[in-house]
Amino acid sequence: MTKTQTPRDPARRVRDVLGRLDEEQDIWVSTADAAGEPYLVPLSFLWDGTHLWLCTRIGNPTGRNLAAGGRARLALGHTRDVVLLDGEVTASGPREVPVEVADAFHAKTGWDPRGSGPAYHWFRVRPTGVQAWLEEPELEGRDIMRGGAWVATP
Repeated sequence: MTKTQTPRDPARRVRDVLGRLDEEQDIWVSTADAAGEPYLVPLSFLWDGTHLWLCTRIGNPTGRNLAAGGRARLALGHTRDVVLLDGEVTASGPREVPVEVADAFHAKTGWDPRGSGPAYHWFRVRPTGVQAWLEEPELEGRDIMRGGAWVATP
């Protein structure tokens, strides 16, 4: 975006974010442990139209934090095209994930965690807040989801 371009309206930003959630395979996942120690890792994900689904080992810091903390911040994009998602996390054991979710995750990412052993757990993230902006001209109006509701119809 250049300073002469018109910032996107909220509906366009929502459409753009939904498109990226459908198309992109990996997302940055930020969590913290009980002492506040932060962790940031990239994970593959599936967007089912309402939730993001992640899968990682329950014994690693991110898996433990997702299971215990119940919250995460996720990020797409680079520094000039940012999407930040805050969400509530629900953990599921390896056999508790819906088959259609695991199948769709495998189809999208090429990896089927069901074959990687019982250490891999699933984490469903319900977005509660989303921000999106293309450089400084779009900082105003960057909140496109608040309280789990989109601010505009895509």
